[in-house]
Amino acid sequence: MWLLNHTSARKFELPMLRRMGVQEFFLPKTFSNDPTFRSASVDWSEDAHLSIPAEDLRVLNDADWYAGATPDAWRIADRHFDIVFFILVDATLIENAARYFKGVLVWRVFGLDRSLTYDKVLRYLSPNGRARHAMEALGGRLFFGEAYSHLADQEPDFLRGRRCFLPLGLADATTLGGWEGKDARILFVCPDIAINSYYKKVYGDFLRDFGEFPHLIGGAQPVAVDDPNVLGFVPREQHERNMKQLRVMFYHSNEPYHLHYHPLEAVRAGMPLIFMAGGLLDRMGGIGLPGRCTSVREAKAKLRRLLAGDASFTAQVVDTQAVLLTTMTEAHCLEGWTSGFASLRQAALAARAASMDTATPRRRQRVAVIVPIAYRGGTLRAAKLIAQALRLGSAEWGEEADVVLLHVDDPASYRDDDFHDLGDAVARRPFRWKVLTAAEARRAMRYAGYKDWEPVSHAYVVPDDGIQQLQDFDVWCMVSDRLSLPLLPIKPVVMMVFDYLQRYWAVLPPGADASFIQAARVADRVLVTTDFTRQDALQYAGLAPHKVRHVPMLAPLFERLGMTPREDKPPYFVWSTNLGPHKNHGRAAEALKIYFEELDGSLTCVLTGVNVAEILNSTAPHLRDFSHVMSLSKRTRRGVKIKGELPDVDYQRKLAGAQFLWHPARMDNGTFSAVEAACLGTPTLSSDYPAMREIDRQFGLAMAWMDGTSARQMAEALKWMEVHAAAMRERLPGMDALREQGVHKLAGAYWREVRECL
Repeated sequence: MWLLNHTSARKFELPMLRRMGVQEFFLPKTFSNDPTFRSASVDWSEDAHLSIPAEDLRVLNDADWYAGATPDAWRIADRHFDIVFFILVDATLIENAARYFKGVLVWRVFGLDRSLTYDKVLRYLSPNGRARHAMEALGGRLFFGEAYSHLADQEPDFLRGRRCFLPLGLADATTLGGWEGKDARILFVCPDIAINSYYKKVYGDFLRDFGEFPHLIGGAQPVAVDDPNVLGFVPREQHERNMKQLRVMFYHSNEPYHLHYHPLEAVRAGMPLIFMAGGLLDRMGGIGLPGRCTSVREAKAKLRRLLAGDASFTAQVVDTQAVLLTTMTEAHCLEGWTSGFASLRQAALAARAASMDTATPRRRQRVAVIVPIAYRGGTLRAAKLIAQALRLGSAEWGEEADVVLLHVDDPASYRDDDFHDLGDAVARRPFRWKVLTAAEARRAMRYAGYKDWEPVSHAYVVPDDGIQQLQDFDVWCMVSDRLSLPLLPIKPVVMMVFDYLQRYWAVLPPGADASFIQAARVADRVLVTTDFTRQDALQYAGLAPHKVRHVPMLAPLFERLGMTPREDKPPYFVWSTNLGPHKNHGRAAEALKIYFEELDGSLTCVLTGVNVAEILNSTAPHLRDFSHVMSLSKRTRRGVKIKGELPDVDYQRKLAGAQFLWHPARMDNGTFSAVEAACLGTPTLSSDYPAMREIDRQFGLAMAWMDGTSARQMAEALKWMEVHAAAMRERLPGMDALREQGVHKLAGAYWREVRECL
């Protein structure tokens, strides 16, 4: 697999690899829209020679390899290919390759400017050190495929020790000639002037030193430059015509580790090249050439002579510069490729043999499902369901894993009864958060094998279960992003994010969610249960699209209870809520007042949920309207029975006996309560917002809807439900249909996401 799209390099390297005995190539069919991919193109011609199944090829062609590709694509690659050449623009590529590809990986490097090294690039792409950790773990299967023999000299041992010299060449390194030079101007190539600080400086330096001379500036400009001499992108034919007609090309670079293609193009065209000393051209035979300059003054003098038409000097420059192409010829590069590829071939054979050795049994994977703060209610139920799903899903995939649910060690928040429905297959363990200083975090990461990791925060947190601080687990699944300090990146992290309510409601002080958003950004995977939250994750939190995965919502499925008919009980409806500001308490209270006082509502409202018993005593500003309505309207106060948080059995019986469930919240990730109500034969009246619509579609709940912004419309909907609740009950799905959305049916989707991070 040659996972590059560089047009000129492809024209040389594929024929060279064929000479080494490679029979089949896969080439990527997409590339990054990054402006640095100026020389990129797509080539489909090799597909006709591949012997792999068409369906496998379709997956490979659809994959975005630069963004890391999918595990399925890598597994297919592992079945069919021995060696992968890649460049690195996203750390996910090497992390996924290390997980799923058992062959040889060649990081193809062509050099960087002197301010950078590939180790620095790796640190930038993977600040948590995981990409380097993955590379080091590859051992003899990783090669640093340097295009010039000195590129690894400035790299750390883990890259320098894996160097493999595969010299850069040109498909045609002969001098074509044809240069006429009738246009007495300098051709200077400088792309990306407006968007790249490096090239902006190069452009500014050129104008300062040589702006007095007539010139044209080539190179693609994604953002236009206000300079009539800057051409921007031109078709290939025009570029070649410019090299044929312009008098001279000036090449500015004195970079010792990087060379552009355009000075070599000029030499091939027979165009005089004036270049600065100290760069890679010196290593290619440039020392002593007439076109070489050691100072701006010397370069100006030589450019002036060429622009003036000095035929003798022009001939000197043109006749001697062909030596620069010598190191780019196939004949010159063959020895390096033969030696370098022999190492790759030997490593590929060893890797294949090792992958076929199944003598060592694989231990069971261990997954920690962590509730980071003392959540109760829906979040705790979700955590228990996720833990059960991972246990069931791993068994369904034939990869049975041990799953442990970890909760904050807080007896005031949790009792043993809170976990009675967890089941025997999932263990439970309390933990406390341990805060590490930056120095302690660095030391812990060193012990874990992250040799080059450096802290970027003054402190980190790690869950401490009193045993091994969860180091005996293979992945941590955080059920919420609520982390006030960065999580020590010592294990892969899957993060469940239910909503970004702070985008719509002042539930947090300004900026208080910065640590939450950062926690999600550095997680290996972020799971969401609605498309609404997925869009918030992308647009508000700025998460990378490839790491955000939509999984189906899990909801507890209650069995229908044997009860006396609803008509024999005092008629009521249930409002299950908490004290969050998005729950719309004030407008709901206004709606209840209209329902009872103006519409003569006959149903009692049973108010239940976490901390709801304190609603009238709360001093929170968003609850003042609720308390105000209750204090002014005796009829409303009599019609609302505040029950607070009920034990599960009592809550189920109360919900089963209700005429309907009322859900007046303005915005959230949806509520389990509507599914629980349907299981018990109780319909739901809900505010109409995207997440609830998604839940309605997934579970087929046939909910009734109201406008959560209008107290009157909510009251009228309550009155409508008073009359039509029985008819709505007939539209509810049966238990067989609901069981199709149960945790046993959906568990595999959760394990699919978590297993990719193991």
